[in-house]
Formats: sequence, C-alpha cells, structure tokens
Amino acid sequence: MTTTHTLDDVNEDPVQRLVDAIAAGAGIPDGLFAADAVFDATVPHWRFATIGAPAIGAELAKWYKDPATIDNVVRRPITGGAALELEFSWEDEGVPHAAHQLHVLIVDGSTITRDTVWCGGRWGAELLAEMEAAGAR
Repeated sequence: MTTTHTLDDVNEDPVQRLVDAIAAGAGIPDGLFAADAVFDATVPHWRFATIGAPAIGAELAKWYKDPATIDNVVRRPITGGAALELEFSWEDEGVPHAAHQLHVLIVDGSTITRDTVWCGGRWGAELLAEMEAAGAR
C-alpha cells in the first residue's frame, strides 16, 4: 500500500518541521512551538529550561544558525509525540562541525508543547578528527 502525502501534510507535522528548520539554518518557523511550550535542555556541563515560543525560538536560532546536512535521523513514536535522534553536520565560518542530539517531543496537533533535548555539544573539525581516529563513528 502506498501512502501519498501532500505538502500540507508534511508542513503540519511538527516533528518534520523541526528537522526541516534545523537543516535550513534559518531559524524556527512561527507556530512550530506552542505559546506556552517548555524547552528543557541538557548540554555539556549544563542544564537549563525556557518557556514560551519566542524564547525557545530565540534559543534555537543560536543553535541552528547555519544550514545543516541531516546525516542521520531516527524517529520513534512515544505517547503524545516522538523521540527524535539526530546527527547533523554544518560549516561555521568554513570549519566543519557536527552534533548528535536526542529530542523528546510532545506535540498537540501541529505544534510542539515540550522539547526535552540532550545535546553532546558542537564538535569542531579537530574533535571530529580525534573521534574518527578513536573509532567513535
């Protein structure tokens, strides 16, 4: 059986819209996060949270400021949303970088109401080479 999706179907899927926004590197689209959404992030040596679509959009605009190549994406359904494992790469001022993240997303219709994310950090070219030499990938 073949399932056909229209562009509107894809655009209504908030999980795919987040992946597309990360790849585009042009900020977070209006309406992707609910007005009272919660963003809870664990990053190297730190954890923080922010509430509200404008604050979340401003934070993620810093994270995803450059166009990226989505190297691997695994989407697993969970009650109320999806777990999204991402590996992506990009260039920042000509220097290759990569990241590995896990987003646990709770959605309501076409909006994300909660994003709990764990991020391994931004890995620059030197660290990527060191990880490759160690067989990390």
